[in-house]
Amino acid sequence: MIAVPGSTPAALAAKAATTTIPIVFGVGEDPVRLGLVANLARPGGNATGINFFVGEVEAKRLRLLRDMVPKAVRVAVLVNPANVSNTETTVHVVQEAAGAKIDAVFASFARERPDALFVHPNGFFVSRAVQFATLAARDKIPAAYPDRDMAAAGGLMSYGTDAPEMFRQVGVYTGSILKGAKPADMPVLQSTKFEFIINLQTARALGIEVPRDLLSIADEVIE
Repeated sequence: MIAVPGSTPAALAAKAATTTIPIVFGVGEDPVRLGLVANLARPGGNATGINFFVGEVEAKRLRLLRDMVPKAVRVAVLVNPANVSNTETTVHVVQEAAGAKIDAVFASFARERPDALFVHPNGFFVSRAVQFATLAARDKIPAAYPDRDMAAAGGLMSYGTDAPEMFRQVGVYTGSILKGAKPADMPVLQSTKFEFIINLQTARALGIEVPRDLLSIADEVIE
């Protein structure tokens, strides 16, 4: 069988490659719209998995950022327009070029002076959590991230799906299929666990007084 958690391109590639080998995916978009399954309750084919949402979560994360930095007027949104093939050569090239690319992005921020930064979910960005935190602190840019690891590395805040739980669910479904369950009969699960993390130390360094109502709803406050 094929397990492809956390990657829509990989899930689509697996689905295109076979109609018989069982597939367990983890995707942020609607798997019905993507063509991975016929419907959520009864997938009907060789694929099933977890829908961990992106759009809905991002809308709330943006609201939380605005609540955190109410005076922000210009919010820069950082996305990765490229889906890089997961080959050893490409990964090596990307790793070497990554630092310079992110440095260039922050250089443009220094010129444009956004009031806050909103970072789109992307594995490449998460892998550079420390660099993001360092540059955002240097340029005093309040930033909202999709993954708790980025807040733990020094980012101001994060809100997103509980990623370890999503991976665990993919593992559970994988185990069930290996024991004989059929993907066609296994409903697509939808994430119900989301994490809101505030790095209070970073907030203080940025001169931000975090509202009490945000502190009260945070799943974790990093001192």
